[in-house]
Amino acid sequence: MAEKPQPVRVLYCPICSLPAEYCEFGPDFEKCKPWLIKNAPELYPDLCKEANEKEAEKVSEQLQSVGISSADGAASSAQPGDTSSSKQEEVKRLPGGKIKKKEKQEVVIEKVVRNRRKCITIVKGLDLFGVKLSDASKKLGKKFATGASVVKGPTDKEQIDVQGDIAYDIVEFITETWPAVPETAIFFIEDGKKVPAA
Repeated sequence: MAEKPQPVRVLYCPICSLPAEYCEFGPDFEKCKPWLIKNAPELYPDLCKEANEKEAEKVSEQLQSVGISSADGAASSAQPGDTSSSKQEEVKRLPGGKIKKKEKQEVVIEKVVRNRRKCITIVKGLDLFGVKLSDASKKLGKKFATGASVVKGPTDKEQIDVQGDIAYDIVEFITETWPAVPETAIFFIEDGKKVPAA
């Protein structure tokens, strides 16, 4: 007599509610990783290796920081400490261990031609200097007697679109109106390359 088939027991992930072998295709794979390492290491051996490497990196970083802080004197340990604190400011860690670099404070001005005649001057990055974009667009519109509006760019960041070719006149206006924006932080995009305005 043949044996009765037994039901297959499927291990479901409590985070994404998918079977464990399909977690990598789910929306929250980064959140699932700790649970998978603990409960289903045979399905994802690469994750276990990755976790072990990360732990080894953390231990080595801790050892290095202890070694740096216990250097010969306060003067010698001050310099490495300064560089590590500046690196921490530039790099921001996102959930899942991804690293987000801090944006450089710069204003980028780009001229786009439409229909071979009409130009639009795009100003990006004024908000990084604490300038309110809606106020800036009003001031630009009044100064150059043209239409100016705040729109979302292709990277979902807000930028100011000004009608007309005012790319070279706008630099002086920006530095006079907003003294927090230095002329060295203003760049043009010409032929796909970033060129300093100063």
